[in-house]
Amino acid sequence: MKLTAHADLSALNTFSLAARCRWLAELTRVDELPSLMATPEFLDQPRLILGGGSNLLFTCDFEGLVIHNRLRGIQVEDGGDHWLLQVAAGESWHELVCYTLAQGMPGLENLALIPGTVGAAPVQNIGAYGVELAFFCRHVDTFNWHTGQQERIPAEACRFGYRDSIFKHDYQESHLITAVGLALPKAWLPVLGYGPLGALAAPTPQAIFETVCATRMVKLPDPAVLGNAGSFFKNPVVSAAQADALKERWPTLPVYGAGEGQSKLAAGWLIDQCGLKGFAIGGAQVHGQQALVLVNRGGATAVELIALAAHVRDAVQQRFGVLLEHEVRFMGARGETWLDEVLA
Repeated sequence: MKLTAHADLSALNTFSLAARCRWLAELTRVDELPSLMATPEFLDQPRLILGGGSNLLFTCDFEGLVIHNRLRGIQVEDGGDHWLLQVAAGESWHELVCYTLAQGMPGLENLALIPGTVGAAPVQNIGAYGVELAFFCRHVDTFNWHTGQQERIPAEACRFGYRDSIFKHDYQESHLITAVGLALPKAWLPVLGYGPLGALAAPTPQAIFETVCATRMVKLPDPAVLGNAGSFFKNPVVSAAQADALKERWPTLPVYGAGEGQSKLAAGWLIDQCGLKGFAIGGAQVHGQQALVLVNRGGATAVELIALAAHVRDAVQQRFGVLLEHEVRFMGARGETWLDEVLA
Protein backbone atom coordinates (compact mmCIF):
# COMPACT_ATOMS: atom_id res chain seq x y z
CA MET A 1 0.00 0.00 0.00
CA LYS A 2 1.30 3.41 -0.97
CA LEU A 3 1.23 6.04 1.79
CA THR A 4 1.74 9.76 1.13
CA ALA A 5 2.05 12.42 3.83
CA HIS A 6 0.37 15.85 3.40
CA ALA A 7 -1.08 14.75 0.08
CA ASP A 8 -2.79 17.11 -2.35
CA LEU A 9 -6.44 16.14 -2.91
CA SER A 10 -7.29 18.63 -5.66
CA ALA A 11 -7.11 15.94 -8.36
CA LEU A 12 -9.17 13.51 -6.27
CA ASN A 13 -12.35 15.60 -6.02
CA THR A 14 -14.42 16.62 -9.04
CA PHE A 15 -14.89 20.18 -7.76
CA SER A 16 -11.07 20.44 -8.14
CA LEU A 17 -10.95 22.28 -4.81
CA ALA A 18 -7.59 22.82 -3.18
CA ALA A 19 -7.39 20.59 -0.11
CA ARG A 20 -4.83 18.41 1.62
CA CYS A 21 -4.92 15.52 4.06
CA ARG A 22 -2.49 14.40 6.74
CA TRP A 23 -2.06 10.97 5.10
CA LEU A 24 -3.25 9.40 1.84
CA ALA A 25 -3.37 5.60 1.48
CA GLU A 26 -3.89 3.93 -1.92
CA LEU A 27 -5.93 0.78 -1.23
CA THR A 28 -5.62 -1.98 -3.85
CA ARG A 29 -6.18 -5.16 -1.75
CA VAL A 30 -8.64 -5.90 1.03
CA ASP A 31 -6.00 -7.86 2.96
CA GLU A 32 -4.04 -4.62 3.41
CA LEU A 33 -6.69 -3.20 5.73
CA PRO A 34 -5.80 -5.01 9.01
CA SER A 35 -2.22 -3.73 8.88
CA LEU A 36 -3.45 -0.23 8.08
CA MET A 37 -5.82 -0.39 11.04
CA ALA A 38 -2.96 -1.46 13.32
CA THR A 39 -0.58 1.33 12.27
CA PRO A 40 -0.02 3.40 15.46
CA GLU A 41 -0.08 6.87 13.87
CA PHE A 42 -3.52 6.18 12.34
CA LEU A 43 -5.26 4.84 15.46
CA ASP A 44 -6.75 8.11 16.71
CA GLN A 45 -7.06 9.91 13.40
CA PRO A 46 -10.33 10.44 11.52
CA ARG A 47 -10.73 8.39 8.33
CA LEU A 48 -12.27 9.31 5.00
CA ILE A 49 -12.92 6.77 2.25
CA LEU A 50 -12.51 8.37 -1.16
CA GLY A 51 -13.59 6.82 -4.45
CA GLY A 52 -14.01 9.13 -7.42
CA GLY A 53 -14.52 12.21 -5.25
CA SER A 54 -17.62 13.01 -7.31
CA ASN A 55 -20.02 13.78 -4.47
CA LEU A 56 -17.77 15.65 -2.10
CA LEU A 57 -17.03 19.24 -1.11
CA PHE A 58 -13.94 19.72 1.05
CA THR A 59 -14.71 22.65 3.32
CA CYS A 60 -11.06 22.72 4.50
CA ASP A 61 -8.02 20.45 4.78
CA PHE A 62 -8.74 16.99 6.22
CA GLU A 63 -6.85 16.33 9.45
CA GLY A 64 -6.62 12.58 9.14
CA LEU A 65 -6.22 9.55 6.88
CA VAL A 66 -7.80 9.52 3.43
CA ILE A 67 -8.12 6.01 1.96
CA HIS A 68 -8.37 6.09 -1.83
CA ASN A 69 -10.39 2.98 -2.71
CA ARG A 70 -8.84 1.43 -5.83
CA LEU A 71 -10.14 -2.13 -5.39
CA ARG A 72 -10.88 -3.72 -8.78
CA GLY A 73 -12.68 -6.78 -10.15
CA ILE A 74 -16.05 -7.98 -11.49
CA GLN A 75 -17.34 -11.55 -11.04
CA VAL A 76 -20.50 -12.85 -12.71
CA GLU A 77 -22.57 -15.95 -11.91
CA ASP A 78 -25.68 -17.37 -13.55
CA GLY A 79 -28.31 -17.31 -10.84
CA GLY A 80 -31.09 -18.86 -12.87
CA ASP A 81 -33.56 -16.05 -13.35
CA HIS A 82 -30.95 -13.41 -12.45
CA TRP A 83 -27.38 -12.53 -13.30
CA LEU A 84 -25.46 -12.28 -10.03
CA LEU A 85 -22.58 -9.81 -9.95
CA GLN A 86 -19.90 -9.23 -7.34
CA VAL A 87 -18.23 -5.89 -8.06
CA ALA A 88 -15.21 -4.42 -6.26
CA ALA A 89 -15.82 -1.01 -4.72
CA GLY A 90 -13.14 0.83 -6.71
CA GLU A 91 -14.68 0.04 -10.10
CA SER A 92 -16.18 2.94 -12.06
CA TRP A 93 -19.98 2.89 -11.84
CA HIS A 94 -20.52 4.05 -15.44
CA GLU A 95 -18.00 1.53 -16.76
CA LEU A 96 -19.93 -1.17 -14.89
CA VAL A 97 -23.14 -0.09 -16.64
CA CYS A 98 -21.35 -0.28 -20.00
CA TYR A 99 -19.92 -3.72 -19.12
CA THR A 100 -23.29 -5.20 -18.17
CA LEU A 101 -24.91 -3.99 -21.38
CA ALA A 102 -22.04 -5.35 -23.48
CA GLN A 103 -22.43 -8.72 -21.75
CA GLY A 104 -26.18 -8.87 -22.42
CA MET A 105 -27.16 -8.16 -18.81
CA PRO A 106 -29.43 -5.08 -18.92
CA GLY A 107 -31.09 -3.33 -16.02
CA LEU A 108 -28.66 -0.58 -15.04
CA GLU A 109 -29.06 1.52 -18.20
CA ASN A 110 -31.14 4.24 -16.47
CA LEU A 111 -28.16 4.79 -14.14
CA ALA A 112 -25.67 5.50 -16.94
CA LEU A 113 -23.14 8.33 -16.57
CA ILE A 114 -23.62 8.69 -12.84
CA PRO A 115 -20.11 9.63 -11.73
CA GLY A 116 -18.16 7.90 -9.01
CA THR A 117 -17.32 4.37 -7.98
CA VAL A 118 -19.34 1.27 -7.21
CA GLY A 119 -18.44 1.61 -3.53
CA ALA A 120 -20.05 5.03 -3.37
CA ALA A 121 -23.30 3.80 -4.94
CA PRO A 122 -24.83 2.21 -1.81
CA VAL A 123 -23.93 5.18 0.40
CA GLN A 124 -26.16 7.51 -1.58
CA ASN A 125 -28.44 4.79 -2.95
CA ILE A 126 -27.78 6.39 -6.33
CA GLY A 127 -30.76 6.82 -8.60
CA ALA A 128 -31.91 8.40 -11.84
CA TYR A 129 -34.85 8.19 -14.27
CA GLY A 130 -37.01 6.10 -11.97
CA VAL A 131 -34.36 3.53 -10.99
CA GLU A 132 -32.31 3.18 -7.79
CA LEU A 133 -29.39 0.98 -6.78
CA ALA A 134 -31.66 -0.57 -4.14
CA PHE A 135 -33.69 -2.24 -6.92
CA PHE A 136 -30.71 -4.50 -7.71
CA CYS A 137 -28.57 -4.67 -4.58
CA ARG A 138 -28.23 -8.10 -2.90
CA HIS A 139 -25.60 -7.22 -0.33
CA VAL A 140 -22.76 -4.86 0.48
CA ASP A 141 -19.40 -6.28 1.58
CA THR A 142 -17.52 -4.20 4.15
CA PHE A 143 -14.52 -4.06 6.44
CA ASN A 144 -15.40 -3.22 10.03
CA TRP A 145 -12.79 -0.92 11.55
CA HIS A 146 -13.96 -1.72 15.08
CA THR A 147 -13.59 -5.50 14.82
CA GLY A 148 -11.03 -5.85 12.04
CA GLN A 149 -13.37 -8.32 10.33
CA GLN A 150 -15.02 -8.41 6.93
CA GLU A 151 -18.81 -8.26 7.08
CA ARG A 152 -21.52 -8.85 4.47
CA ILE A 153 -24.52 -6.54 4.97
CA PRO A 154 -27.68 -7.88 3.28
CA ALA A 155 -29.63 -5.34 1.24
CA GLU A 156 -32.58 -5.43 3.63
CA ALA A 157 -30.27 -4.24 6.43
CA CYS A 158 -28.85 -1.33 4.43
CA ARG A 159 -31.86 0.92 5.19
CA PHE A 160 -31.96 2.26 1.66
CA GLY A 161 -34.01 5.44 1.20
CA TYR A 162 -34.05 8.41 -1.13
CA ARG A 163 -30.32 9.17 -1.53
CA ASP A 164 -29.81 7.55 1.83
CA SER A 165 -28.58 4.39 3.53
CA ILE A 166 -27.15 3.05 6.77
CA PHE A 167 -23.70 3.91 5.41
CA LYS A 168 -24.48 7.62 5.82
CA HIS A 169 -25.49 7.08 9.45
CA ASP A 170 -24.72 4.14 11.78
CA TYR A 171 -21.97 2.70 9.60
CA GLN A 172 -20.41 5.91 8.35
CA GLU A 173 -17.41 5.77 10.67
CA SER A 174 -17.20 2.02 11.28
CA HIS A 175 -17.51 0.33 7.85
CA LEU A 176 -15.50 0.59 4.64
CA ILE A 177 -17.32 -0.74 1.57
CA THR A 178 -15.15 -3.24 -0.32
CA ALA A 179 -17.64 -4.71 -2.83
CA VAL A 180 -21.29 -4.69 -3.86
CA GLY A 181 -23.43 -7.67 -4.85
CA LEU A 182 -26.05 -7.08 -7.56
CA ALA A 183 -28.82 -9.18 -9.08
CA LEU A 184 -29.98 -8.24 -12.58
CA PRO A 185 -33.23 -9.97 -13.67
CA LYS A 186 -33.01 -11.86 -16.95
CA ALA A 187 -36.67 -10.93 -17.58
CA TRP A 188 -35.81 -7.31 -18.39
CA LEU A 189 -38.48 -4.64 -18.13
CA PRO A 190 -37.86 -1.03 -19.23
CA VAL A 191 -38.43 1.83 -16.80
CA LEU A 192 -39.72 4.72 -18.88
CA GLY A 193 -41.58 7.02 -16.51
CA TYR A 194 -39.10 9.90 -16.34
CA GLY A 195 -37.78 12.52 -18.74
CA PRO A 196 -37.47 11.72 -22.44
CA LEU A 197 -37.60 7.93 -21.99
CA GLY A 198 -41.36 7.75 -22.40
CA ALA A 199 -41.04 9.04 -25.96
CA LEU A 200 -38.86 6.14 -27.11
CA ALA A 201 -40.55 4.24 -29.93
CA ALA A 202 -38.38 1.15 -29.39
CA PRO A 203 -37.22 1.18 -25.76
CA THR A 204 -34.36 -1.32 -25.92
CA PRO A 205 -31.71 -1.30 -23.17
CA GLN A 206 -29.23 0.29 -25.58
CA ALA A 207 -31.72 2.97 -26.65
CA ILE A 208 -32.43 3.84 -23.02
CA PHE A 209 -28.70 3.94 -22.27
CA GLU A 210 -27.99 6.26 -25.20
CA THR A 211 -30.93 8.53 -24.35
CA VAL A 212 -29.88 8.82 -20.71
CA CYS A 213 -26.28 9.56 -21.70
CA ALA A 214 -27.31 12.17 -24.25
CA THR A 215 -29.66 13.85 -21.77
CA ARG A 216 -27.09 13.92 -18.98
CA MET A 217 -24.36 15.25 -21.26
CA VAL A 218 -26.60 18.15 -22.31
CA LYS A 219 -27.70 18.97 -18.77
CA LEU A 220 -24.61 18.20 -16.72
CA PRO A 221 -21.18 19.73 -17.33
CA ASP A 222 -18.13 17.48 -17.64
CA PRO A 223 -16.16 17.74 -14.34
CA ALA A 224 -12.93 17.48 -16.34
CA VAL A 225 -13.88 20.76 -18.03
CA LEU A 226 -15.91 22.55 -15.34
CA GLY A 227 -15.48 21.39 -11.75
CA ASN A 228 -18.72 20.12 -10.22
CA ALA A 229 -20.24 17.29 -8.18
CA GLY A 230 -23.38 16.71 -10.25
CA SER A 231 -26.72 17.45 -8.63
CA PHE A 232 -25.91 19.60 -5.61
CA PHE A 233 -29.32 19.45 -3.92
CA LYS A 234 -31.80 16.63 -3.37
CA ASN A 235 -35.23 16.86 -4.94
CA PRO A 236 -37.29 17.84 -1.87
CA VAL A 237 -40.03 15.54 -0.59
CA VAL A 238 -43.01 17.43 0.87
CA SER A 239 -46.54 16.61 1.90
CA ALA A 240 -49.00 16.06 -0.92
CA ALA A 241 -51.05 18.95 0.45
CA GLN A 242 -48.10 21.34 0.22
CA ALA A 243 -47.31 20.10 -3.29
CA ASP A 244 -50.93 20.66 -4.36
CA ALA A 245 -50.88 24.19 -2.96
CA LEU A 246 -47.64 24.98 -4.78
CA LYS A 247 -48.96 23.42 -8.00
CA GLU A 248 -52.06 25.59 -7.82
CA ARG A 249 -49.94 28.72 -7.62
CA TRP A 250 -47.25 27.55 -10.08
CA PRO A 251 -48.99 25.18 -12.56
CA THR A 252 -45.78 24.24 -14.39
CA LEU A 253 -44.12 22.93 -11.22
CA PRO A 254 -43.03 19.28 -11.80
CA VAL A 255 -44.50 17.04 -9.09
CA TYR A 256 -43.91 13.30 -8.68
CA GLY A 257 -45.44 10.76 -6.33
CA ALA A 258 -43.23 9.84 -3.36
CA GLY A 259 -45.33 7.41 -1.36
CA GLU A 260 -48.56 7.78 0.54
CA GLY A 261 -49.29 11.40 1.38
CA GLN A 262 -46.00 12.69 -0.04
CA SER A 263 -44.77 14.27 -3.25
CA LYS A 264 -41.35 14.94 -4.72
CA LEU A 265 -40.57 18.34 -6.29
CA ALA A 266 -37.91 19.19 -8.87
CA ALA A 267 -35.20 21.14 -7.06
CA GLY A 268 -33.72 22.39 -10.34
CA TRP A 269 -37.06 23.92 -11.35
CA LEU A 270 -37.39 25.68 -7.97
CA ILE A 271 -33.89 27.15 -8.26
CA ASP A 272 -34.47 28.18 -11.87
CA GLN A 273 -37.68 30.03 -10.90
CA CYS A 274 -35.61 32.11 -8.48
CA GLY A 275 -33.64 33.40 -11.48
CA LEU A 276 -30.39 31.90 -10.27
CA LYS A 277 -29.02 30.27 -13.42
CA GLY A 278 -25.60 31.80 -13.99
CA PHE A 279 -25.55 33.52 -10.59
CA ALA A 280 -22.03 33.53 -9.15
CA ILE A 281 -20.13 34.26 -5.99
CA GLY A 282 -16.47 34.55 -6.89
CA GLY A 283 -15.42 31.44 -8.79
CA ALA A 284 -18.52 29.49 -7.71
CA GLN A 285 -21.52 29.61 -10.03
CA VAL A 286 -24.96 28.13 -10.59
CA HIS A 287 -24.60 26.37 -13.92
CA GLY A 288 -26.14 28.26 -16.82
CA GLN A 289 -27.91 25.22 -18.32
CA GLN A 290 -28.78 23.19 -15.20
CA ALA A 291 -29.72 25.12 -12.06
CA LEU A 292 -29.33 22.02 -9.88
CA VAL A 293 -25.56 22.02 -10.48
CA LEU A 294 -23.07 24.33 -8.78
CA VAL A 295 -19.75 24.64 -10.57
CA ASN A 296 -16.21 25.80 -10.03
CA ARG A 297 -15.85 28.08 -13.02
CA GLY A 298 -12.18 28.61 -12.18
CA GLY A 299 -10.34 29.21 -8.93
CA ALA A 300 -13.37 28.80 -6.68
CA THR A 301 -12.75 28.34 -2.97
CA ALA A 302 -14.73 26.24 -0.53
CA VAL A 303 -15.91 29.44 1.14
CA GLU A 304 -17.40 30.67 -2.14
CA LEU A 305 -19.16 27.38 -2.89
CA ILE A 306 -20.58 27.25 0.62
CA ALA A 307 -21.82 30.84 0.35
CA LEU A 308 -23.43 30.07 -3.02
CA ALA A 309 -25.13 26.95 -1.66
CA ALA A 310 -26.55 28.96 1.25
CA HIS A 311 -27.77 31.70 -1.10
CA VAL A 312 -29.57 29.19 -3.33
CA ARG A 313 -31.14 27.36 -0.38
CA ASP A 314 -32.34 30.60 1.21
CA ALA A 315 -33.77 31.96 -2.05
CA VAL A 316 -35.83 28.82 -2.63
CA GLN A 317 -37.10 28.75 0.94
CA GLN A 318 -38.14 32.41 0.81
CA ARG A 319 -39.99 32.04 -2.49
CA PHE A 320 -41.59 28.61 -2.12
CA GLY A 321 -41.38 27.73 1.57
CA VAL A 322 -39.41 24.60 0.66
CA LEU A 323 -36.09 23.82 2.33
CA LEU A 324 -33.48 22.24 0.06
CA GLU A 325 -31.02 19.72 1.48
CA HIS A 326 -27.63 19.30 -0.15
CA GLU A 327 -26.97 15.92 -1.75
CA VAL A 328 -23.23 16.64 -1.97
CA ARG A 329 -21.35 15.57 1.16
CA PHE A 330 -19.61 18.39 3.03
CA MET A 331 -16.32 17.21 4.50
CA GLY A 332 -14.77 19.16 7.38
CA ALA A 333 -11.43 18.81 9.13
CA ARG A 334 -12.37 15.65 11.03
CA GLY A 335 -15.41 14.29 9.22
CA GLU A 336 -18.69 15.00 7.50
CA THR A 337 -20.44 18.24 8.32
CA TRP A 338 -23.49 20.16 7.11
CA LEU A 339 -24.18 23.55 5.58
CA ASP A 340 -25.61 25.09 8.78
CA GLU A 341 -22.67 23.81 10.82
CA VAL A 342 -20.17 25.34 8.39
CA LEU A 343 -22.05 28.65 8.36
CA ALA A 344 -22.29 28.83 12.17
